[in-house]
Amino acid sequence: MPSRISPSAPSAAPVFPVMSDFSARLIAWQRQHGRHDLPWQNTRDPYRIWLSEIMLQQTQVSTVIPYYARFLARCPDVASLAAAPADDVMALWAGLGYYSRARNLHRCAQVVVEQHGGAFPSSPDALAELPGIGRSTAAAIASFAFGARATILDGNVKRVLARVFGVEGFPGEKKVENAMWTLAESLLPSNASDDDVSAYTQGLMDLGATLCVRGKPDCLRCPFAADCVANVSGRQRELPTARPKKAVPTRRTWMLVLRDGNAVMLEKRPPSGIWGGLWSLPEAADEAALAERALAFGGDGAVSPLAPLTHVFTHFKLDIEPRLAELDRGVGALAALNDADTAWVALSDLDSFGVPAPVRKLLDSLQGSLL
Repeated sequence: MPSRISPSAPSAAPVFPVMSDFSARLIAWQRQHGRHDLPWQNTRDPYRIWLSEIMLQQTQVSTVIPYYARFLARCPDVASLAAAPADDVMALWAGLGYYSRARNLHRCAQVVVEQHGGAFPSSPDALAELPGIGRSTAAAIASFAFGARATILDGNVKRVLARVFGVEGFPGEKKVENAMWTLAESLLPSNASDDDVSAYTQGLMDLGATLCVRGKPDCLRCPFAADCVANVSGRQRELPTARPKKAVPTRRTWMLVLRDGNAVMLEKRPPSGIWGGLWSLPEAADEAALAERALAFGGDGAVSPLAPLTHVFTHFKLDIEPRLAELDRGVGALAALNDADTAWVALSDLDSFGVPAPVRKLLDSLQGSLL
């Protein structure tokens, strides 16, 4: 294994092992052992590549595949996505989480149509200017769609680099991330064909997703096992350095399940923030306030508890206290139907609305109890 040189002073830039054949070995491994039959592979269509890259941010491939297929069936190109109503886009995205991605996806399609004539720009810098596309995603799109020699640095790649080259420190810290960008840039294949560049970029993703995984990396099958700092030193569990632990705050909300037969009232959330732009259940800060909302919507003020549930976000936990109220038929119902921010929705028609995953779980259980 190449020797590792430690910085001479704490402020010095870290020096990592030199591996001049890293890109060649990775390309060879990807062509023989990497993934080649994912739905968004074997194409240079920037729309399909962009759509997959946005969906794959912080989401597993197995989860993305059915969503990707549904999106393409409804919006086969960037023009159709740009023209789609926002509610349709959010309904297609419902369940994937991180809903700002869906809002940015829609806006990005509109910008591509309005400002770029419906054609995605080919350079990473220009792509990074579009809504929802950061530096790493821009590089991936440019590499796969246009053969650009550009550096990616998503979570999988950070894990590979941290282990193979012994990068110390939490990758989310700016100093560590900057060091990783510099390292990643130095590893790019030189004088490579477009296909080589794409194979290299895909290889980084594949290695992190299939072998160099978080829990139990399959080091025996890794092409860098003999040179990997983490493998040779037995530090696979230590690298990359974990995020510093912080107490996860808990929030609590009461949700109103206002039912009229087999239909429930949904309320559209504000365009930004948690579940922005989705359809959810009316909320309140406590049970008394929720009962008042039930009255305002035409109920009789009586609410009964349903099973509570907890949903974990990236930075906090949300305890949900659902309460069921039956509508006093006819009172307030017409007003709700005429309100753009509320809708009476049959439980069997929830697929037409973008509903957050925990709310959908709650309503699905309610529908099951009525069968």
